[in-house]
Amino acid sequence: MTQVFVMNSFAKTPEGGNPAGVVLNSHFKEEEMLKIASKAGFSETAFLNKIDDSHYEIKFFTPVAEVDLCGHATIASFALLEKQGKIGDGGYFLLTKAGEIEIKVSCGNIFMTQKLPEFCDMVEKEEILPCFGLKESELAKDLPIQVVSTGLRDILLPVRSLDVLFNLKPDFSEIAFLSKKYDTVGIHVFTEQTKYGGTAHCRNFAPLYDIDEEAATGTSNGALGCYLYRYNHISQSQAQSLVFEQGYSMKKPSEIRVCLDFEENKINRVCVGGRAVYSGVIKADI
Repeated sequence: MTQVFVMNSFAKTPEGGNPAGVVLNSHFKEEEMLKIASKAGFSETAFLNKIDDSHYEIKFFTPVAEVDLCGHATIASFALLEKQGKIGDGGYFLLTKAGEIEIKVSCGNIFMTQKLPEFCDMVEKEEILPCFGLKESELAKDLPIQVVSTGLRDILLPVRSLDVLFNLKPDFSEIAFLSKKYDTVGIHVFTEQTKYGGTAHCRNFAPLYDIDEEAATGTSNGALGCYLYRYNHISQSQAQSLVFEQGYSMKKPSEIRVCLDFEENKINRVCVGGRAVYSGVIKADI
């Protein structure tokens, strides 16, 4: 009987965050991992093995296939290790199919390094307004609609207020069409008005990948932090500790933390992370 630990990554409350399964000391064959992930039923289940005191290797499986990388399952895995007293504050290295990732554990927060930002296509207002039933007056006036990536491409859409954000009327077919056109995972909508003093409040839509709305998206908020710095909405000192609120529209309150480092005025490191809350164990018969 295999134990699958359940961790809610980026959770601000026990019911918040993005759940992932974690299997420790895993030496299963690929078909066995797929079977376990299918039984667990989460968007991703991580299978983690220790190499030495500072190095680990990991594999990620959805219920139907292996994927190269999953941010929230990475956060979940190291948060579980910390909860069990197997690691403490410090730096670690994680070997994935997408390459080696640096992990930092600090005061209960797990951070993972992302790629440096790429600022890509600008998106016309007329294209994106029908995706959410928006009026032009409801957009933020001093920020562009742009595709940005720190590993995964997203369209960043700034709106004027929390009221606008919470009253979006998403047309998932339009969102999927625009996502496909710009080769993005989805659309990350945000406002700089917040509920609890964060940097921005966000909603993320990725119907092209069968995710109508996501409660917590690490890569999207890593890109958003870089974008806000590029357009002078945050300073270098503020960029050391950014907090993005997400998931409230889904009753899954989440908090994603982003830290940017600089060499002179250029971003030379992007870290995304947060906490993960333990919520139980599933037994998989294999």
